[in-house]
Amino acid sequence: MPNTVVDVGPAKFVRLPSEGIIAAAVALALPRRPRIVLASVFGVVLGALTLINALDMGFKQYLGRSFNAILDWSLLGDAESYLEDTMGRTATLAVSVGAVVLVLLLFVLLALATVRLSNLLARHPGRATRGTLIAGVVWITCSSFGVQLAGGVPLAADSTATTLEIKARQVKDTLHDEAEFQKVAKVDAFGNTPPDQLLTSLRGKDVVFTFIESYGRSAIEDPIEAPGVDNTLAVRTQALAKAGFHAKSGWLTSATYGGSSWLGHSTTMSGLWVSNQQRYRTVMASDHLSITKAFQKTGDFDTVGVMPGIQKGWPEQSYYGLDKVYNAFQLGYKGPKFSWSTMPDQYALQQFQDRVHSKKPADGKSRMSFVILTSSHQPWAPIPKMVPWDQLGDGSIFNAIQKAGNKASDVIADTTKSRQEYGKSVQYSVTALTEWLERYGNDNTVLVFLGDHQPIARVSGNHASRDVPISIVAKDPKVLDAIDSWNWTDGLRPAHNAPVWKMSAFRDKFLTAYGSTPHPKTN
Repeated sequence: MPNTVVDVGPAKFVRLPSEGIIAAAVALALPRRPRIVLASVFGVVLGALTLINALDMGFKQYLGRSFNAILDWSLLGDAESYLEDTMGRTATLAVSVGAVVLVLLLFVLLALATVRLSNLLARHPGRATRGTLIAGVVWITCSSFGVQLAGGVPLAADSTATTLEIKARQVKDTLHDEAEFQKVAKVDAFGNTPPDQLLTSLRGKDVVFTFIESYGRSAIEDPIEAPGVDNTLAVRTQALAKAGFHAKSGWLTSATYGGSSWLGHSTTMSGLWVSNQQRYRTVMASDHLSITKAFQKTGDFDTVGVMPGIQKGWPEQSYYGLDKVYNAFQLGYKGPKFSWSTMPDQYALQQFQDRVHSKKPADGKSRMSFVILTSSHQPWAPIPKMVPWDQLGDGSIFNAIQKAGNKASDVIADTTKSRQEYGKSVQYSVTALTEWLERYGNDNTVLVFLGDHQPIARVSGNHASRDVPISIVAKDPKVLDAIDSWNWTDGLRPAHNAPVWKMSAFRDKFLTAYGSTPHPKTN
């Protein structure tokens, strides 16, 4: 069984498996009781490997990487929550129960099947021995001469042994990586920088960091998605210019792909490559300086988070240095959910305006805001539409829009429609954010917005990069002059050949560009 969806095909299932030949030879040499025990264990191991291959398929399709047997079990809970938000509780319960039953059957039936085969060998030792020897000779011959089936698939297969080796190495590397990353996280170029030497050129500014869900390079360059998104970026660049705002844009290579948005958020803000859940936990428990915490550390900024996707306790607030956080239940929304997204981005931005941006801090400080938008989250159905800003109210206006939208199940099942609707969702999110800036921004507003990761492989393609667009927008020309050496593209759409940095490089470049002086911390 292959571990990627694109490799599924008849040729993969007609190969000679080395482990099957070896198991047959061992079974023929054993007495009855040890043979049955070994056959049972062999069946269970095959069941486990089949499960891992299936998980690899899903993870590669959605997250662009294989399943990590040490770190990724916790993500299954997130997957269940996503299904519930998308398909409803009843359907999710049915899928979950069905999956558990299927896994149990897989283990039981494979164990019974291997025991049955071992008994069949034992009842016909002569023919079984000759058959095993012939199969062994054929395997060695095909392996030696590189005999291949259609599509270049080797007839002599050792994929199970290879999978075991890869997974064992992955476990070892994961445990080693945890220890090494803890050392890396303790080193910080700005860890000992005094407050008065941080972000000196942004004092007095109202800085807003915004992540747009799944806003990836494919939205700007894919032939199906790009025309609409590119047009939106061009139109919104012109509209902002009329309002006095100008932008520069580039590319960042995200630490995640298809999901796990928090890895992209933390990589950008911490300057560390947070590519898995263990690294994320390590960073969140550390005092490694995040960009947002740097603003708090200056003492000149109030720091606020607006997180419409957060529906439970969020201890990460401390790491990010946010004085106040508004979650999904604190924004007064009375309208419908749009699949996973708890509320439309336009509504979340208006609440940000009403509760945060329109109010000056009582102590005369400036403000730094951290806003996570959610409307472009898969399954991209139904998608909100822009409504007049003064008619948003409590969000009830979106009831009719939600009912008239596509059903998630219809979009999920259709790759072309998924790509089309994904592009539309990005257009909506970009429009909502830039209209908010055009409507409510002032001379001191500085907006930094970017994607957290590319959409899933079915939308971005099996060989898509991990790049996401990033833009800095401001009225004050000094803000953009400070990053002139970055050679970013003018406007909201980064050029194809605009600079590409690892996402983890952004923190130090940003802090340096805006007046921060390095004072390293090494332990």
